[in-house]
Parts: sequence; C-alpha cells; structure tokens
Amino acid sequence: MNFLRGVMGGPSAGPQPSGADTIQKLCDRVASSTLLDDRRDAVRALKSLSKKYRLEVGIQAMEHLIHVLQTDRSDSEIIGYALDTLYNVISNDLEEEEQEENSAKQVDDLGSQFTEIFIKQQENVTLLLTLVEEFDFHVRWPGVKLLTSLLKQQGPQVQQIILVSPMGVSRLMDLLADSREVIRNDGVLLLQQLTKSNAAIQKIVAFENAFERLLDIITEEGNSDGGIVVEDCLLLLQNLLKNNNSNQNFFKEGSYIQRMKPWFEVGDDNCGWSAQKVTNLHLMLQLVRVLVSPTNPPGATSSCQKAMFHCGLLQQLCTILMATGVPADILTETINTVSEVIRGCQTNQDYFASVNAPSNPPRPAIVVLLMSMVNERQPFVLRCAVLYCFQCFLYKNQKGQGEIVSTLLPSTIDGNSVSAGQLLCGGLFSTDSLSNWCAAVALAHALQENATLKEQLLRVQLATSIGNPPVSLLQQCTNILSQGDKIDRRGSKVQTRVGLLMLLCTWLSNCSIAVTHFLHNPANVPFLTGQIAENLGEEEQLVQGLCALLLGISIYYNDNSLENYRKEKLKQLIEKRIGRENFIEKLGFISKHELYSRAAQKPQPSFSSPDHMMFDHEFTKLVKELEGVISKAIYKSSEEDKKEEEVKKTLEQHDNIVTHYKKVIREQDQELEELKQRINTLTSQNEQLQATVTQQVSQIQQHKDQYNLLKVQLGKDTQHHNSHSDTFQMNGIQTEEVSKLKEELEEWKNKHELLQGQLREKDSVIEKLNSSQLEMGTTEQSSQTIKSAGLEHNSELQKELEMLRSQIQLQAAEISKLQMENQKLQVMNAAADPALGDSGATAATSSELEARLEQEIKELKSEVKALSEEKESLKQHLDSSSSTVAILQDEKSKLQREVAESKKEQDDLLVLLADQDQKISALKIKLKDLGVPVEDEDDIESGDQGDEDEDGDEDEQD
Repeated sequence: MNFLRGVMGGPSAGPQPSGADTIQKLCDRVASSTLLDDRRDAVRALKSLSKKYRLEVGIQAMEHLIHVLQTDRSDSEIIGYALDTLYNVISNDLEEEEQEENSAKQVDDLGSQFTEIFIKQQENVTLLLTLVEEFDFHVRWPGVKLLTSLLKQQGPQVQQIILVSPMGVSRLMDLLADSREVIRNDGVLLLQQLTKSNAAIQKIVAFENAFERLLDIITEEGNSDGGIVVEDCLLLLQNLLKNNNSNQNFFKEGSYIQRMKPWFEVGDDNCGWSAQKVTNLHLMLQLVRVLVSPTNPPGATSSCQKAMFHCGLLQQLCTILMATGVPADILTETINTVSEVIRGCQTNQDYFASVNAPSNPPRPAIVVLLMSMVNERQPFVLRCAVLYCFQCFLYKNQKGQGEIVSTLLPSTIDGNSVSAGQLLCGGLFSTDSLSNWCAAVALAHALQENATLKEQLLRVQLATSIGNPPVSLLQQCTNILSQGDKIDRRGSKVQTRVGLLMLLCTWLSNCSIAVTHFLHNPANVPFLTGQIAENLGEEEQLVQGLCALLLGISIYYNDNSLENYRKEKLKQLIEKRIGRENFIEKLGFISKHELYSRAAQKPQPSFSSPDHMMFDHEFTKLVKELEGVISKAIYKSSEEDKKEEEVKKTLEQHDNIVTHYKKVIREQDQELEELKQRINTLTSQNEQLQATVTQQVSQIQQHKDQYNLLKVQLGKDTQHHNSHSDTFQMNGIQTEEVSKLKEELEEWKNKHELLQGQLREKDSVIEKLNSSQLEMGTTEQSSQTIKSAGLEHNSELQKELEMLRSQIQLQAAEISKLQMENQKLQVMNAAADPALGDSGATAATSSELEARLEQEIKELKSEVKALSEEKESLKQHLDSSSSTVAILQDEKSKLQREVAESKKEQDDLLVLLADQDQKISALKIKLKDLGVPVEDEDDIESGDQGDEDEDGDEDEQD
C-alpha cells in the first residue's frame, strides 16, 4: 500500500522503496494491468529510470517491454516509450555521470550482454524491422536508433538475421527516402553499421539504388561544402565500394564516376576551408582511391582510370594539385589520389606529363613536385606522397622513363630551366639523407625493367668541381658510397647508403655493360668485400646485406669481359676474404629485416618517421627474385660454369636449328598453298572453256535447224513461182532470213573475240607459271616433285589450248562461209528488187527466176552437205575435249598424290624436330639438376606450335 501511494504521488508514511523494488513494481504493472493507460504510465516510468538503473531495468523489464511491442502495436505512444527504454538499456552512449560511475569495460559488457539476450530470439529483430516500417515518427525514429545500437554491439549476428529476413534490407533502404531529415540521417548511420564487412548485404544495398540516393543527398547538402551528413554518406559509400569488386563495377557501369567531378570544383579563394570541408574532401579523395587502388583487379582499375580521364575528374584533381592555398593534408591526399589514378595507365600518364604549374614561366607539374620532394623544409608526408606520385608516373611507362633519363643526357640538357634529371641529381648528392634516399629510389624507378635506359645512363657525366675532369654518374654514386661516413649529413647516414645501394643494384641487374663499368673501377670490389667482411653493429647489417647483394649481382650478370674480375676470380675472392657461408648469411639480412617486410606489403611508401624509410616496394621484388639465384651462383664451381655456358651454347644452336627448320617448313607450306591456288585457277578456267565449247556446239545446232527451216520454206515457194504475190512473199522471207543471218554473224564475231581474249589470258597464265617455275628452281628437294608435276600439267594444258585454237579456226572458217552465203543472198535480193518494181515483165523473167532458184537450191544442198561434214568434225572435237578433261583429272590425282608425299616428308621433319626437342628438354633437366636457372621458353614454343597447327589445319581443309 505504501508503494502504491509513492507511485501514485500520495504521501508516504514509511520509508521509500529502493530503485530495484520500484522497477519490480512497475514491471508488474506492465504485465498485469488491463488498462492501456496504466501500462503506458508504467513504461514511461521505466524509461525515466532506465538510464540511472540500466542494469536493473534491463534484467527485469526487457521481457515485458518486448511483450508490449508485440501486443500494443495499435498505440504508438507506448511503443515509442518501450523502444526508447530498450535503447537506453542496450546503448553504450551514456551520460558523463554514468561514465564516471561505471568503467568502460562494464559499459561494453552490459550493452553486449543485453543485445545478446534481445537477439537470442530472432523474432525480436524481425519485429523491430516491421516497426521501422511504420511512418509514425514516435515509432520509426526510436526503432532506427535501437536497431543501430544492436548492430554496433553484435554486428555479424544481427546482420545475418536481417539478411535472412524477407525484404529485411529493402525495408531499411526506405529510410533514405524519408522526408524527415533526422530519420534519413539516422538511416544513413544505420546502413553504415549494417554494411560493415558483409559483402552480401553490400551488394543488396547497392542494387537497391543506394548509389543514386546517396549521391543525391550529397548534392542536396552542397557536396564538399556540406555538413556532417555528407561525411556520413561518404563513409557509407566507402563501406559499399571498398574491397567489393562487384559494387565497384556497378558504380562504374552506372556512370556514377561522372557525378563525382563536381565534388572537386574548389574555388580559388583561400577562405573556404572549414574543418568539415577538409574532412569531406579528404573522404572524397579516399573514395576515388578505393576505385583505383592497386589491390583491385587490374582490369577494373584500368576501366575506372579511363572513365576518370574521359569525364574530366583527373583534370579537376590536377587543378587542385597546382592550386594555391590548399591545406597541406588535402594537398598530400590529392597527390596520392592522382598517383593511383595515373598508375599503369598510359593515357593518364601522358596527360599528367603535359600538366604545367601556373607559374611564370610555366613549369611541368612533375618538376614542381620533385622540387618539393628534394626540399628538406617540406613536410615528411608530403615528400612521401610526391615520391609515390613519381613512382606511379613511371610504372609500366617506358615513354616517361625515357623522358626523365633524357633530361640527364648531355645532348638534351637545357641550361635555362631546371629539369627533372637535374633535380634528382641534386637530391642524390645533397647533404640531406632523406633527399638522397628519395632521389635514389626515384632514379631507380626510371630504370626499372628497361635495359636500354640503363645503358644510356652510363653516358651521364657530372662536373664535381672546377678544374677537375667530369666523372660518370655511376662513378660518383660509388664515390659517395665509399665516403659516406666522412660526409656530414642531416639525418641517418645509413639511409643515404641504403638508397645508393638500391639504385646501384637496380642499375646493374640484368645489364652486363653496367656491371663491366662498375667493375672497371678497381676500388669498388675491395670496398664491397671490406664492408661485408667487417663485424659491425645491428644498424650496419642492412648495409652489409645490400653490399652482398650488389657483389652477387656483379657475379651473376658478369659477362667475363674483364680478365681480373671474371666470375671465378670473384668467387675465389669471396671464399678467401669473406667465406661463402658468411656471405650467404649477410645476404639474408635484407629479407629478414622488419622494414623490408613492411615495404613489401603495398606500393605506397608509408612510414611513421623518416628513420624508417629504408626500403622501396619494387626493390623488395628484385631482392626476392635475385636472392636465390645469387646463392646458387656463389656455390657453383668453374667446371659447372663452363658446363652451363656450353649447355647454353648448345641450346642456342639447337634453337637456331629448330628456327631454321620451322622457317623452311613455313616456306614450303606457302609454296604448296600457292601451287594449290594456281591449280584451282587453271581448273576453273578449263571448266569455263569447256562450257563455252558446249554452248557453241548448241548454237551451231540451232543454226543448222534454222537452215533446214529455210530450205523447206524455199521449196514451198518454188511451187508457186508463177504467182506475183508468191514471189513477193518468198523474197520477203529471204529478206527476214538475211537479217537473221547478219545478227548471227555479229554474234559469231563477238564470240570469236571473246575466245581470243580467253586464249590470251591463258597464254599469260602459262607464261607466269613458267617464270615462277624458273624462279623456284633452287628450292628444297621436297618441293621439286610438285613443280615437275606442275610442268607436266602445263604441257597438257598447252596441248589442250592448241586443240582449242584449231577449233576456233574451224569456227572462223564456218563464219567466212556464212558471210559468203550472206553475200549471195544479198545478190539474190538485188536481182529480185527490180523484178518486183516492173509488174509488166513478170511473165518474161519467170523462166530466169526459176533457173536461179534451181541453182540456189543446188548451192544450198552443197552447203547442207558441208554443214554435215562440219558436224562430224565438231563431234570429233568434242571427243578430243572430253579426253582432255580425263587427262586433267588424271593430272589432278597425280598432284594430290605428290601433295600427300610432301606432307609425309613434313611429318618426317616434325619427328626429327620432336627428337631434338626431347634432347633439349633432357639437357634442361640436367641443367636444373646442376642448379642452373634455365629460362622457360614454352610460351615461344607454344606460339610457334600454334602457327604450325593452324597451317596443318589449313592443309587438311584444302
């Protein structure tokens, strides 16, 4: 009764109940009260006590609060109170008073434990997702906050529950479209927690149009000038894109990279750099780097780099790079971003080389950046960023490497302006050890995997002092290396020597001429052996290891051109002064060093302090490649070296033989293809000529039929010669026949000319074949049989052409006969015309016409006889042409047999090559057993074999 009076606000007669007792009574009211108002008041009271008595409320009231969420959905006020109470219990965002009373560890434990209790029943999280869908502000906002707190405490478990919940992620995506900014902004924070380290949820969120919505929010908030909401959106975008190749590709394909350009439109004024703007721009630059990170797949990075160039994003970043008044941390991050946008992309690297700083006179951006790198007054992180930018500019960019090295060559030095090469040399020989290291590494990248430039750099001459002769760059590097302890430098002395040794190792590796120049100086080898043999402190062990590497490179890439420094003599020197085991131990100091492991992790040079700046990422790859082969080379004897050289020579000879035979086989294949094409051409021409002969025979038969018809008509006309009208009709028929004969004569003339043209083309083909046969008279023995068969085939074709010529001559004779017949018919027409003109003399001349007709009939009979004889001769010609076709078919079968024989010869040659390949592989295996590194040429052999296979397939198809 006293408790009820205390809760109801009445006066109390006894002592006040404790907090735990009060919470218990309130929980009983929530569980047992039938009136909604009573339950609402109890939940509101629990909410007010939940911050101070977090543990008690969490233990006693959580189950009742969850029950309220399930049963009292119709009342938004009690649902809001319950959600706020659960948030206060689970969240670790306590007030300062509570943080003073409870340790941080207890706070973390409480939030995690209550979260674990809440999510033990997955239905609770599903219930919370349905509440978040409610539009009522008093329900949706506390639901969003509670779900965010659950994800902070038990992220992976809650993520998994939401992932398997139907439309769970889609429900939360609707928060970004809420018109109330507080819910939208807290929705962004919720999605940040939801997408952490979960690629599946990241993909779902991305495909739910998250990129479009977030970019719209950033634009509405003012891009880089926006507030903390822009920062939250950028953090969420980073979660979605970082280490997620699928989302990165979706971002690029959706043309969202183009929408990033307005982020970097920074004005020229220097007064707009608030702390929030710096944070926003920093995150924006990091987001660009996520898309072009060197750890991404090369194809994805390349496509993003091209998109950034085409939309103008790279140009905008270069504008910030060259602008004045930009904060130092933004400038540093911009340099790093530009570095990765141009890394390995030739188009972007070429554009960056063309960028000029807005100075008078304009200077290239590369020169301005290098001036900052070798300036010891610049911040350390900025100098590291410039070095990374220079490395990315030269990465897989032989054109850029050549331009940098050319500024050092005597013929291209410009005395009026400072070049990149001069800045590198100035940094290399300055008294600042960090400048020495950066310049040495930058110059080493200009020589990376480029043997031509390594040889050209040997030409560089330096004027050390007035009156003294110039010395080469290589000699000056070794001089500074040997005098390193005597020169007073700012910074670590070890750093300068490490940088110079890395430069020399990169320069001499895979370049025998540079090794010869290095060994030509008699002081270099004693200096290296002296450094390796000494027992120095831990700091000097790194220098000893690099000296051992440099000496090993001088042995491995030595071409034995210097008698005093041949491979064997250098090995003997190591055995006497150092000892092989000691040498290998010193060589292993490099890869065992802690700074070596750090540098090998990623390309960007990131060091906590200048003293830790010792190794370059690309140099670690070189060490990994050379350490093993140098160790093997040191233990090889002179006999093994001789055997290795002999085996190499033998391999080269075998390779030359194989190359020669491959060349011969390719030439033979080409000749076979040419002969096949010629045979096919001649065969098609022969078929065309045969078709022409057949057509001409049919036309002759038609002429004969027409002649017979004319004869019949003339016979009918002679029976009615007394009639004037009959005579007129007969003469009319003769006139029509004469016109037909004229047309036929024209057709015969055209065909005659066509045959003559074909005959000339055939003669030219035969002449070409004869000339090609004379030119190919000195080819291999395997192709001579094919050529002799071609000659025989040509002789047969010439015979056939002679027969066709005779046939054409007969046709010409027939044409001349038809012309004579035409003339006679014209004479008859001329004689008949005056008879028709004089009607009175018809009876007197009828006897003469009868005599003429009889004579004409006789002549026609003789012509019929001649045509029948011609028919017999044409039949003979047809028989001869058919025999010619049979002969050609026999010749074709002979040629096919010859081709089969040539293929058999090629197979024998391939068997010979296979035997040689087996011998070569056996020799390589022996070399590997002896420990000799043998270059694998499978790619070249496979490419050649692929060519042979394709040629073989074409032969089979033919």
